[in-house]
Amino acid sequence: MSWRRALPWLLLFVVLSAVGAGGLGIRGGDDEEAGSGSGRITRVVDGDTVHVSLGGRDETVRYIGVDTPETKKPGTPVQCFGKAASAANERLVSGEMVRLRFDAERRDRYGRLLAYVFRRRDGLFVNAALVRGGFAATLSIPPNVAQAGRLRALERRARARGRGLWRAC
Repeated sequence: MSWRRALPWLLLFVVLSAVGAGGLGIRGGDDEEAGSGSGRITRVVDGDTVHVSLGGRDETVRYIGVDTPETKKPGTPVQCFGKAASAANERLVSGEMVRLRFDAERRDRYGRLLAYVFRRRDGLFVNAALVRGGFAATLSIPPNVAQAGRLRALERRARARGRGLWRAC
């Protein structure tokens, strides 16, 4: 195929790619980065999962890189420090405007958005705050590992100081 014939197809591909990336409802209002979005927390599910209003849609967001003790997993009893982790997450983000930063994969197998979450008002990195306070352990699942080293370092410090679940459990 000649360049003259291929060029319209190439341009069409570029345009459709751009429209597709912006039309998924994962980017919030004024954000310009393809790897981020902004919205308001509408509900805290537990220590590592929230609902966020993004572009008029309610999205379930699972924090990347952290795992808190279970409180709502079907068939699983409430785990040690689970209620405290949920309460800490509630205090950190309930009703807050947040910025979501995405990593390599946008969604998990359950359809939840996967994100690093930052409070808009002060830039607090929520995932890190939960680990630092001993409310969460690290959970690295490749390829979403951009903050894995930072989170592991925070976990080591929290363990050494006996914070949160590292003391209680």
